[in-house]
Amino acid sequence: MEMKKAVERIGMACLCCSVFYSFSLSAKDDFQQWMQQQSSGVMAQKKEFQAYKDKRDKAFTVFLKAQWKAVDIVKGNVRDEAPKPDVMPVARPEPVAPAPVSKPGSGSGVKSMPANKPVVIVVPEPELIAPPVVAPVIKSPAGKLLTIDFYGRKIHFYYDDGLRQRLSSSINKNTVSDYWSDLSKADYDGLLNQLMAQKKSLQLNDWAYVSLINALSISINSHRHNDSALLSWFLLIKSGYKVRIAYSKTLIYLLVPSEQAMFDVPYFTFSGQRYYAIDFDGEKQRPGHVYTYDGEYPNASKKLDMQVNAVVAASDQSERRHLSFTFEGKQYNVNVAYDRGRVKFFNSYPQLNLNLYFGSGVYKVTATPLQKQLAVYMQGMSEQRAVNFLLRFVQTSLKYETDEQQFGEENYLFPEETLFYPYSDCEDRAVLFTWLVKSLLNLDVVGLDYPGHVAAAVHFNDEVAGDSVSFKGKRYVITDPTYINASVGMSMPDFKRHKPTVIAY
Repeated sequence: MEMKKAVERIGMACLCCSVFYSFSLSAKDDFQQWMQQQSSGVMAQKKEFQAYKDKRDKAFTVFLKAQWKAVDIVKGNVRDEAPKPDVMPVARPEPVAPAPVSKPGSGSGVKSMPANKPVVIVVPEPELIAPPVVAPVIKSPAGKLLTIDFYGRKIHFYYDDGLRQRLSSSINKNTVSDYWSDLSKADYDGLLNQLMAQKKSLQLNDWAYVSLINALSISINSHRHNDSALLSWFLLIKSGYKVRIAYSKTLIYLLVPSEQAMFDVPYFTFSGQRYYAIDFDGEKQRPGHVYTYDGEYPNASKKLDMQVNAVVAASDQSERRHLSFTFEGKQYNVNVAYDRGRVKFFNSYPQLNLNLYFGSGVYKVTATPLQKQLAVYMQGMSEQRAVNFLLRFVQTSLKYETDEQQFGEENYLFPEETLFYPYSDCEDRAVLFTWLVKSLLNLDVVGLDYPGHVAAAVHFNDEVAGDSVSFKGKRYVITDPTYINASVGMSMPDFKRHKPTVIAY
């Protein structure tokens, strides 16, 4: 009897195993079938998207064979044609006037506070210079390996050899159209993915991304200008940018739209939008009479945003410069660090409106050590005395020359450039000074634009005597970082009667 029950239990177990095995096989088959369906669906979507891309490229190729017109590119605008003085005046020491007492309801926007109350210095915390996020590594990269030097940083790319084309000797709409067609047949998606990964990893703004594509295109095409310009045009359009090209008898020009005005850069206008003929090597473009097209590639609608608010191509290889100055009879020494790669990057920047320089950030390699040194020196100072200290630092630790004397042309500098180059002029000093006041003292500060001169003005929490301007209901006391030895409230004599334009940012 017991034997019979044991046999029955074994039989039931075998039956369960058989059923479970059959169910497992069935489930496995169902899963494999589902995976095949999903894979087929993905493949179908890829084929559909590829067909869509092919259709767009074919249509654009046909468009390029027909829609070209002759245009005359306009010479770039000049920002300020008023000449700057070759030598800056030196202020005579002036006694500090007693601060006026504000009356209740005077509407000055300034609180009545003790004149010697120490200002709160923003002392930066020590900051480790962490390397940027490494771009994803492709395990089995397709294509040829290429390494480029991007402002001091080595970057590796893999690209399809089909992107390396050769323009025929003659430049016309047919050869340009055929060039686009050949590039569109290459496997460019992998390279675009690598470019976008680097853009994110290095925190590149639009100008830096365009510069990266330009450097890559030059390397792929062995420094052949026209082929490089055409490949840059192709990759930027595929990245979503609203760029165009123009051609003369011998040269191809890359044309870009910008959210901000560029100066001393030739341009032409289509439908109210300026397209600038940009360069990256310091050689000014002078196209004159060229041919271009009036049309857009589908979904390529982005204009360049030229604001500098990210790390932008930093190599984290700092160099140092020693500066010294005297304030109230005591000498101070400051060591300034800078990233040569970033300085070179800024040198490639087109000239822009002043507010973009005033609003630019300073990379931590330069900012943190400089802020810490100056902050220690200013501990216990009143607002007015601390601002005078920063004025004297900028006025006397840096040597003055006009841009024409140093560069041969007008050339506004970002703060890091001002700390790098041997000389600086008025707008360079004003930009550096306002950044220092804002970042260290947390005071409201604006730029002041005179004909042929740029200064600054500070809104104090205390009552401070001296020349001033009113802006949005607040009183800003003039501070001129180019007027040697001038203190808060002192205007340069030649501009004392002029009303400046306030630069807010």
